[in-house]
Amino acid sequence: MKQEKQTNKKKKKWRRPRHTLVRNVLFPTLGTFSRIKYGATIKKFEEQGNRPYLVLFNHQTAFDQFFVGMAFRGPIYYLASEDIFSKGFVSSIIRFLVAPIPIKKQTTDVKAIMNCLQVAKEGGTIAIAPEGNRTYSGKTTDMLPSIAPLARKMKMPIALYRLEGGYGVHPRWSDVVRRGKMLGYVSRVIEPEEYATMTDEELFAIIKKELDVNEAVADAKFIHKKRAEYLERALYVCPKCGLTTFESHNDRFSCTKCGLTVSYTEEKQFEGINCEAPFPFVADWYDYQTSFVRTIDLNNYLEKPMYTDAVRLSLVVPYKNKNLLEKHATAMLYGDRIELRTGRGLHEFHFDAVSAVTVLGKNKLNIYANGNIYQLKGDKRFNALKYVHIFHHYHNVKKGDPYGGLLGL
Repeated sequence: MKQEKQTNKKKKKWRRPRHTLVRNVLFPTLGTFSRIKYGATIKKFEEQGNRPYLVLFNHQTAFDQFFVGMAFRGPIYYLASEDIFSKGFVSSIIRFLVAPIPIKKQTTDVKAIMNCLQVAKEGGTIAIAPEGNRTYSGKTTDMLPSIAPLARKMKMPIALYRLEGGYGVHPRWSDVVRRGKMLGYVSRVIEPEEYATMTDEELFAIIKKELDVNEAVADAKFIHKKRAEYLERALYVCPKCGLTTFESHNDRFSCTKCGLTVSYTEEKQFEGINCEAPFPFVADWYDYQTSFVRTIDLNNYLEKPMYTDAVRLSLVVPYKNKNLLEKHATAMLYGDRIELRTGRGLHEFHFDAVSAVTVLGKNKLNIYANGNIYQLKGDKRFNALKYVHIFHHYHNVKKGDPYGGLLGL
C-alpha cells in the first residue's frame, strides 16, 4: 500500500515561478558587471520569442553561464557538475534560486538525462556545454558524440551559442581577469524539422563546427601584469627535459629542472627569455604535451612515482557536502595507480578499480572509486591535469590504442 502511494505521488515540477523572478532581478546587475569586468559584448537572441531552446555553448570562463543567460529571456536550467551541489548550505541556496540540473562528470548519468527531459517537457530552456570542461589551452576541447542523440531526444530547437575571447580574458589556469574584450552570440539555430532528417553523426558535426573556437591567435591584447601566473596548472611537460614542474611569476614561466624561461605576452604568445620560445601559443604547447603523454612507457613508473604532491583529501557526499579526511596527505602518481599517504596509512587507487578521474575548477581532482568520490586539493601551483591524462593513457594502452584515444579533456 505504501509503495502504491509513492508511485501515485505527483512528481514535483522542476520549473518554478521564483526562477523567473530571480533571473529578472539578478541579470541587470550581472550585465553591468560582465561588461566592466570581462569586457563582454553579449548579443541578445532576439529571435527567441517565447520558445524554449536547448542551448549548446563552448566553455571558456567560469562566468559563461551568466553570458548565456544574458542572451536569452527567461530562466535557463544549466547542466552542472555535482561539485556545486556538494557545498552544504550554499548548494541549497543555489538549488532553490536557479535549480541547475546535476550531472556526475565523466560518467553516463541516466538521472541527469531524465531530469533534462523533464525540464524540456515542462517547457524550460536548457543549457549544456558539450565539452563538459573549460578549455585549458584556448581551443574548444573534445566533445562526446552522445550530445547529438541527447539533443534529438529533447525535441527542441537547438541554439548554438559561441563565446570568443574568453580564454584571453580569463584562462582556466589563471586567478586573474585580464583587461580585454570578449563576445557571445548565437551562431546558428537548428530546428527539430531540420535535424530530424540528419544522422547523429551529421548533427554532431554541425555542433562541433559551430562551437569550435581556437584562441591560439594574436588577435587582441589582454592586459594584466600577472598574466602567466599559475600556467603550471595546465602544463607539466618541458620540450627540453620531459616530465617536469614549472613555476610562474607575473609574465614569466620557467621549468624548475632545466631553467627554460619564457614570457607570456599580452597577445597570448610566448617569447623566449633565455632561449627561443619553443611554442607560439599555449595551445601548441598543450598539443605537444598530450602527444608526449601518449608516448610514455607506463611500465617505467610502476615502482617510482612520476609525481608527488602535497594535498588535502576530502570525501565528497554527492549533493550534500564535503567531509575533510586529511588536511595533510601525499598523492603519488604511478603508471597504473594513484597512491595516497595519510596519517592512517597508504591507500591505493589502481586505475582498473577507478571509474573516472576528473578535474574540477582550476585544479581540484576527483577520483571516483569504490562507489565514493575522493577530492584532492593541492596548493595554488598544483597540477591536477596530469593525473587525468595518465589515467586515460593507461586505459588507452590497455585497449591497444595509446596514440588515438582521448586523454579526458
